[in-house]
Amino acid sequence: MEIIKSLEWRYAVKKFDDSKTLSTDQIDTLKKAFNLTATSYGLQPVQMIVVKNKEIQQQLVPHSWNQQQVAQASHVLVICIKKSLTKEDIESYFKLVKDIRNTPDEILNPFKEYLKESVTSKTENELALWMKNQAYIALGNLLTVAAVEQIDACPMEGFIPEKYDEILELNTYNLTSTLVLPVGVRAEDDYMKDLKKVRKKLEDVVIEIN
Repeated sequence: MEIIKSLEWRYAVKKFDDSKTLSTDQIDTLKKAFNLTATSYGLQPVQMIVVKNKEIQQQLVPHSWNQQQVAQASHVLVICIKKSLTKEDIESYFKLVKDIRNTPDEILNPFKEYLKESVTSKTENELALWMKNQAYIALGNLLTVAAVEQIDACPMEGFIPEKYDEILELNTYNLTSTLVLPVGVRAEDDYMKDLKKVRKKLEDVVIEIN
C-alpha cells in the first residue's frame, strides 16, 4: 500500500518552489528509472534531456503555453524520440545484446533481420508514432518513480516541439522533443496542493472478467 499512498500524494504541480533544488541523488534516480523503462523490443528509441539552467528554462516558457512551472522547476526533463530510426540503430542494439549477454549470432540474427525488415517497411510517420508510444511509457514510469521518491512533477504535452528542438539544439543529437516533465518541490502556496484527488470509482474504470 505504500506505493498507493505515494500515488495519492502525487499531483500535477501548478507552482514549484523555485528556491529549492533536487539533489544529485534524486536526479540520478530519475535518470536510472528512465533508462530502465520498458520499451518495445528493448530498442530504447527514446532519450532524455535534463535541463538545469534557469536562463534556458525561462526561454522555454513562451513555447510551453506560458506555463511557469518550466521556469520554476528545479530541473526540466524533456523526453525525446529519434528523428529517424535506421538499420544501423538495430545493428547497434544487437551488438549491445551480444556484448552484455554473449548471445551467439545464430540466435540473434533471425530476430535482428526481422526487426531490420520491420523498421525499413514502416513509413516515417508510422515510426514516429511508434516511438512516441515509447515516450509515453517512459513518462508514466517517471511519474510513478517520482511519486515514490517524493519528487514533485508536472507532465506536459502543451509545448511547441520545434521551438524546444531549436533552443536545446536537438538536431545535433538527431532528436525531437515529445514530452516535458518539470520536476522539483511544490510551492506552499500552490492552490492545488491540498485539494482532494478527483478520480472515478474503481468499479467504473476496472472491468473484471472471471
